[in-house]
Amino acid sequence: MKIVVYGAGGIGCYVGGRLTATGTPVTFVGRQRMAAELAAHGLHLTDYLGADLRVAPDQVRFETTPAAAAEADLVLVTVKSAATEAAAAELAEVLKPGAIVMSFQNGVRNGELLRSRLSDQVVVTGMVPFNVLNRGAGVFHQGTEGALDVQRDPASTPYLEAFARAGLPLTQHDDILPVQWAKLLLNLNNPVNALSNLPLRDELSQRAYRRCLAAAQSETLGLLDAAGIRPAQLLAVPMHRFPAVLRLPDFLFRRLAAKVLAIDPLARTSMWEDLEAGRPTEIDYLNGEVVRLAESLGRSAPVNRRLVELIRAAETDRRTWSGPELLRELQR
Repeated sequence: MKIVVYGAGGIGCYVGGRLTATGTPVTFVGRQRMAAELAAHGLHLTDYLGADLRVAPDQVRFETTPAAAAEADLVLVTVKSAATEAAAAELAEVLKPGAIVMSFQNGVRNGELLRSRLSDQVVVTGMVPFNVLNRGAGVFHQGTEGALDVQRDPASTPYLEAFARAGLPLTQHDDILPVQWAKLLLNLNNPVNALSNLPLRDELSQRAYRRCLAAAQSETLGLLDAAGIRPAQLLAVPMHRFPAVLRLPDFLFRRLAAKVLAIDPLARTSMWEDLEAGRPTEIDYLNGEVVRLAESLGRSAPVNRRLVELIRAAETDRRTWSGPELLRELQR
């Protein structure tokens, strides 16, 4: 099995690193900056359950050009959503016919885009439900629960054992789109968390921030109903009822949604990481996806549109929003 991680950032290094640490060789393809970091430090992979895995620097196979994927049997695409089209074009030039390409990215359209460019390969749409924090020096930490979700496809069968051994079993779904939308509903918190400048657990412990998320989710759920899309149930509470739970007073929320707050204190969102690093965020592929859905239905999505605007502003002029301030902004 020749496995390549294409886009070795936080998710790519974590997933590929766990495969490598448990006996499945992986080649990472990414930027020179990450190549240098892993050459110096190797990989150190931890999670909220206490996992502690290491890959020595000389065991990390890292390349910086698309040619490294030429002989791959399985390619895990983990680039940011904005880079999917470029990645598809690069892979189309080098992949052998019949290679399997799994998309583990945010948003709902990446698998479709890859499939349109990689007609000689098997594209499997996937989703990463958990959060990974890049702590620097080769340390990547999974701060929230979850395995890996993929569209059911016989092509995945030879790899099921390797992923299970790595502690990241592939959960297969007959229809991945409802799962993607359910994850996107949860990811609508990414801009709220990034603007709060707080760890996830601290942010979700405050009712004002939760009401911001509830407003974005309620707006999205109405649009999904209009589009005939029913999101999968990822939590104990059905997604259509989750906004009401988020709006509960803090003491009731802590009692009824304790599992939601059972988050590693280190956990933050990738959008917060991007703002910290001065990188463009994936806001167009999260809340921006809701705005696109609204436009396709001839409707509007003012809450999600405003969150898109606030994150775009934060990409050039960072500020921290208190919960009440952000809620007032979204209610205007």
